[in-house]
Amino acid sequence: MNAAPADQIRLLEVQTLDLRLAQLAHKRKSLPEHAEIDSLTKDLTQLRDLLVAAQTEESDTAREQTKAEQDVDQVRQRAVRDQQKLDSGAINSPKDLENLQREIVSLARRQGDLEDVVLDVMERRESVQERVNELTERVSAVQAKVDDATARRDAAQRELDETSGSVTRDREAVATAVPADLLKLYEKLRVQQGGVGAARLFQRRCEGCRLELNITELNEVRSASPDTVLRCENCHRILIRTAESGL
Repeated sequence: MNAAPADQIRLLEVQTLDLRLAQLAHKRKSLPEHAEIDSLTKDLTQLRDLLVAAQTEESDTAREQTKAEQDVDQVRQRAVRDQQKLDSGAINSPKDLENLQREIVSLARRQGDLEDVVLDVMERRESVQERVNELTERVSAVQAKVDDATARRDAAQRELDETSGSVTRDREAVATAVPADLLKLYEKLRVQQGGVGAARLFQRRCEGCRLELNITELNEVRSASPDTVLRCENCHRILIRTAESGL
């Protein structure tokens, strides 16, 4: 394959721009904010799970408190009715009177026991409410960090995308001037050779594989026409000659 030396130099420019685009893509993918957001999101998920569990416990405890208070109220109301019945003097039977008095005493004990239950439930509910408040604050704090990291990541990505867009336009402008067959070969080799399809021959060394050409290879390069598209014998990339090739 033949191509004018100027076109081969342009291909080297295309390669430089392609490497720049690859670097920008890698940088975009490797932004530190990605790992930061992943870590924070995991923390946020765990905290939200804990918060839901605490809120569920608080709700259950609230129902338990309501039930315990209703039990106290029922016993209290029954005790009031019994006391009113006792105070009314309507009961004449000594046995019935004794039974009623005994029931009033029993209800008082029962009410005391139930009120202790209410107090215990209230203490547990208060503790759970404090836990809910604490977790709510922690969720808000971590969410704020996620939002901040996301904003920084998005800003960095926008900047990289703008730079990539500019480089892409430059690349298109240069590639348009490269002969189609040469560009096609370059694209094929670039895919095969890890993103580098063309390399400069610098001081007798291929910058693609970093190996120095032996005397036989150098003689072949020296004898080749300037229009000849050379290939590195070691890595098979397109080898571009410049004033710094050391020939």
